[in-house]
Amino acid sequence: MNASEVNDGPDSAHQRPDELDDATVTALGKLSEALEVVEHARGLLYGFHRLTGTADLALGEAVDLLREAGHTEIADSIDREMVGRNVVEGRWTFQIVEDYDDNYYSAFKDAERRARTELAEGKRHLFEAEMKEDRRTRGQRHHEARPDADS
Repeated sequence: MNASEVNDGPDSAHQRPDELDDATVTALGKLSEALEVVEHARGLLYGFHRLTGTADLALGEAVDLLREAGHTEIADSIDREMVGRNVVEGRWTFQIVEDYDDNYYSAFKDAERRARTELAEGKRHLFEAEMKEDRRTRGQRHHEARPDADS
């Protein structure tokens, strides 16, 4: 057996355990897909947090500039009503992010990890690894099974 044959296929971390059936691999793949969507949503939520904070700081600067330009009444009104305002009842965005992380994101990650551990020896991306094997062209450059594969 030559080196390219030894490296032809997924590494051991991405090979399904012998007793694992197709339906379970598919279900775990869908669970992984769902987690990826939650990860994306979390990133968007952090983007919302950062953008809202940046807007509030710029709003404070605008208030200062309005005051300097002699528009104290409108500056005072915007300062009082908008600067530092909650984005939802009783919460700034950091509180929304923390609640999401603590009560949804971490629970979702734990559920996905628990399912992988109980059903697939903790192995990740089995569905995708098998899809890659099905779709790649063996022996073709840039279609290697893994980074250490010779072609």
